[in-house]
Amino acid sequence: MFRRYVAIGDSTTEGMDDPDGAGGYRGWADRFAAHVARAQPGHRLEYANLAIRGRTTARIRAEQLRPALDLAPDLATVVAGMNDILRGSFDVAAVSGDLLAMQKALIGGGATVITFTLPDPAPVMPIAKPLRGRVLALNTAIRDACAASGAILLDLGAYPVASDPRLWSDDRLHANSAGHERIAAALAHAAGLPGTDESWTSPLPSPPLRRRHEVLRAELAWGRRHLLPWLGRHLRGKSSGDDRFPKRPDPSPVDLPDA
Repeated sequence: MFRRYVAIGDSTTEGMDDPDGAGGYRGWADRFAAHVARAQPGHRLEYANLAIRGRTTARIRAEQLRPALDLAPDLATVVAGMNDILRGSFDVAAVSGDLLAMQKALIGGGATVITFTLPDPAPVMPIAKPLRGRVLALNTAIRDACAASGAILLDLGAYPVASDPRLWSDDRLHANSAGHERIAAALAHAAGLPGTDESWTSPLPSPPLRRRHEVLRAELAWGRRHLLPWLGRHLRGKSSGDDRFPKRPDPSPVDLPDA
């Protein structure tokens, strides 16, 4: 039985792009909290989410780890690294050290820690093929950190369905609502919650073939709506997480009817 769940990380843990219907985001961490709460009826689960979009692994460790430890969770998720991959100064050894340190600290504080590897980005975002090597290196680092710390590993990147574009939002960097629910179901199964299974690994039906001009039109639209603004922001040294605060900094009970 878990008493308190704390999630730390970046935009995917924050919940982008899974709208909550009230102007914010829900996401796999909220959904996973609901899975945990349903699995232990009669026992209250408190949940806090300290994640902030745009954060690198080093900043997550510097800004979120101590507040998370102060909340004394007995369940925690630590998911980080995508923002490091997108930067020219990607240092997998440094990222690996930060991940291991966060996992060890939370486990040392009495928490069960769960994390997951990243899916192959190329099927979702063809322009990201050059980043595939970085994703593989990060995934190796995540696996090694879990082996050293004892954290539970969901090897999400090993399953092709995780890279199905239909589970990703229009920006191709974040899961959509269906994708977030798949991740939550996968985490619930990795955590060994009763009533869970491997159905989250099932592939989606084969998609209809798209004509070349349809693919080209979609790529141009994505570049205009998402790639160019992202490049402009980073050239100015800006982050999507500037001046933002955690959406759920204080532990509060998981309300299942609204979760």
